[in-house]
Amino acid sequence: MASPARSLLRHTAASARIRVTSAQSRTLATPSSSKPSFSQTLEEGPSLDDFISGNIPDRVVLGNTSQPRLPSYLKTSIPKGASFSKIKKDLRGLGLHTVCEEARCPNIGDCWGGKPGASEEENRRAATATIMLMGDTCTRGCRFCSVKTSKAPPPLDPHEPENTAEAISRWGLGYVVLTSVDRDDLADGGAHHFAETIRKIKQKAPQMLVEALTGDFAGNLDHVSLVAKSGLDVYAHNVETSEELTPFVRDRRATFKQSLKVLERAKQEGVRITKTSIMLGVGENEEQIINALQQLRKVDVDVVTFGQYMRPTKRHMKVDRYVEPEEFDRWKKTAEDMGFLYVASGPLVRSSYKAGEYFIENVLKGKGTEKRTKQLASESQADSVHASH
Repeated sequence: MASPARSLLRHTAASARIRVTSAQSRTLATPSSSKPSFSQTLEEGPSLDDFISGNIPDRVVLGNTSQPRLPSYLKTSIPKGASFSKIKKDLRGLGLHTVCEEARCPNIGDCWGGKPGASEEENRRAATATIMLMGDTCTRGCRFCSVKTSKAPPPLDPHEPENTAEAISRWGLGYVVLTSVDRDDLADGGAHHFAETIRKIKQKAPQMLVEALTGDFAGNLDHVSLVAKSGLDVYAHNVETSEELTPFVRDRRATFKQSLKVLERAKQEGVRITKTSIMLGVGENEEQIINALQQLRKVDVDVVTFGQYMRPTKRHMKVDRYVEPEEFDRWKKTAEDMGFLYVASGPLVRSSYKAGEYFIENVLKGKGTEKRTKQLASESQADSVHASH
């Protein structure tokens, strides 16, 4: 038989449990928010009859409507064809990277596709593939570029210059563009690697024309000279945009003045053709582009290309506007009137878009040289008239 004290203790504990349970029950029983349930929302929404009769409440708009829509002239067909497939297969088999693929160039089908009715050899000689040296990982992070970035990319392949030269010489190209990711992690920015690849190509295929599209080597002009004196035919370095917009478009380590010095040093080292590229549609105005062109002419840049900036992914800077083809035509005329040897300008034009075709048709065949001679003669005559007065 339990003692009176023990019975009282059990009774007190039981009462406490009842109070806790009661409090928990009251907490869980608090009224829900006034937000309607899913079933209620569904019940009060439009019925099937509303849609059939055309009485749809408000149109639902998906996506970001603040961005300009892609115009029809910027839409390209899916790359295909025997020539395209062959080149892609060869590149994969040779283990070569191309900026055509890494930068998602819209002209890859056009450059690699060849011409209808042409033989395989003719298509290869007409094709322009831009080979990317020193890996596929850049140490910089420009806001327009889709090439992946890292502070510490993999080390260089010491056999790449020899292997690349051998592969390209066997491929039978008439013109090749070599470019590279920026390698600020290397003492020379990869300049020796670049120059060695060019020398190897010229040894194995002396008839092949080589264009080098380099970075700025962190402003070290001795490294620019090293590449410029390697035997190349065209030295290219892209300013990308106007001086005013450079801090917002390119990596903070790149400056417009630094790029001008790269192009100037290449010309001073005896390079026959220097070349650069400008993107439109990133927020520039006319005065800024005119100023950029004037500065490029002061350092004797020969070739300039204009193209439309295309946002590669949603992680990159937005397109400010889509430039009409007529405006590209105006910039072409403006640059030609300023004395550039050759100008390629159009919505889908890229720095190395059909570069071999442009170079061969407009420089080697004398069209550009003849134009430059007339331009210089005209300027000389004007100076003489001015001096006489």
